[in-house]
Amino acid sequence: MKPIYVTLEFTPNPNTLKYTVNTHLVDRPLSFRSQEEAAAGSPLAAKLLEVEGIESVLFGKDFVTITKTNDGDWDLVHREASKMIESHLSESLPVLNGDVSTGAAQGALDAVSAQIVEILDREIRPAVAQDGGDITFDRFEEGTVYVYLQGACSGCPSATQTLKLGIENRLKQLFPEVREVRPV
Repeated sequence: MKPIYVTLEFTPNPNTLKYTVNTHLVDRPLSFRSQEEAAAGSPLAAKLLEVEGIESVLFGKDFVTITKTNDGDWDLVHREASKMIESHLSESLPVLNGDVSTGAAQGALDAVSAQIVEILDREIRPAVAQDGGDITFDRFEEGTVYVYLQGACSGCPSATQTLKLGIENRLKQLFPEVREVRPV
C-alpha cells in the first residue's frame, strides 16, 4: 500500500480550499451539501460535514474541495479536514458507498444539448477542476444553457466573470443557438 499525500491548494473562492491527493477518488465529480446526502453516499463526506464550519464537500478525480460557512474558522476546518482526508484514505476506507452513481443522469438530450455536454466535459470541466470546482449541464432551453456550479465555483467572486467571459463566449463561438449561460 502506497502512502497517501494530501496537498493544500488555495482556490479563487476565499471560502474554499482544495486538497489534492495522490490517489484516484471518483470517476466524475460528486458533491455533498448535507449530512443526509453524505450519510447515504459517502463515509468520507459524512465525516467531513461533521466538522464545525464545513458547508460542502466536492470529490474530484484526485481532489477534495471543502467549502466553509461564512463564520467557519479556517484554522479548525483546515486542521480537521486535512487529518480526516489523510487518515480515511490511508486506512483504505471507501470514499463512496457502493451504490452511489457518479455518472451524469442526463436522460435523452437533443443534438445541441449533447454537443454542449461534450464541450463542457472535454474542455471546460478540466479547467474548472484545476481550481477545485465543477460545472455540470442542467438543460438548454430557448437559447440559454443552464449549469450547476459546485465546489470552489459555487459562491466564488470570479464565477460570474468565468461563466460569462469564458464559458458563455466559448459556447456562443461553437453554437449559434446559444445566447447566454446561467447558473442554476
